[in-house]
Amino acid sequence: MSGRPTRLYVTAPLAPGAWVELSTGQAHRLRAVLRLSTGAAIAAFNDADGEWLCRIVELGKNGGRMVVELRLRSAGVEPDLWLLFALIKRARLDWLVEKATELGASALMPLWTARTQAERLNLERLRAHAVSAVEQSERLSVPELHLPEMLDRVLAAWPTERQLVVCDETGAGEPIGTAVARLSRGPAALLIGPEGGFDQTELDALGKLSFVSRVALGPRVLRAETAAVAALAVFQAIAGDWAVKRTR
Repeated sequence: MSGRPTRLYVTAPLAPGAWVELSTGQAHRLRAVLRLSTGAAIAAFNDADGEWLCRIVELGKNGGRMVVELRLRSAGVEPDLWLLFALIKRARLDWLVEKATELGASALMPLWTARTQAERLNLERLRAHAVSAVEQSERLSVPELHLPEMLDRVLAAWPTERQLVVCDETGAGEPIGTAVARLSRGPAALLIGPEGGFDQTELDALGKLSFVSRVALGPRVLRAETAAVAALAVFQAIAGDWAVKRTR
């Protein structure tokens, strides 16, 4: 990793000669944490324009500016993979968002289920975790973060062309690797239940939906955040983008 410029997610358009304004938080990180100064190289990126080499031209306590020089990577197509999960405690939720971002989830959708122990959700904090994970993992896009919704409402409005893989803690489903290998290529989603598991009424309702595949995650009982990471890893290895090699 040494010798590579610091990566920074920006929302501003990136093109040769363009100026990019740095927020107070970004400037503080570059100046006070990373000890960078004017002239330092930055790899700025977003999902629309890809990744570009920039130079810091101003850097102060209240912000700064960079100038865009040349393209390092073009924007690419990433897996269209949603992660739906019942709300969990804050510390574990932060970790889940970080790891799901690293593993390539395109959307993160928290849910209330029958057994969810409701927690307050700070989307701004979670987005900061996601952006940090994107910068670290060399990903170009930040996953879309949704406000929590009731599971039944989400299912009622579900786009039927998107396959939904439900991780069933009862063990009633087929092994996840078998199920994922059989899925047709296209939009997909993974659903992780709460710590107490899905209510039987919820499992019955899910079992009646044509776009649902119920799967098992092996012989052990996993925490919700562990199940999410395990399911994402299996999906990416079999049907996702883990067949693609890193180019840098």
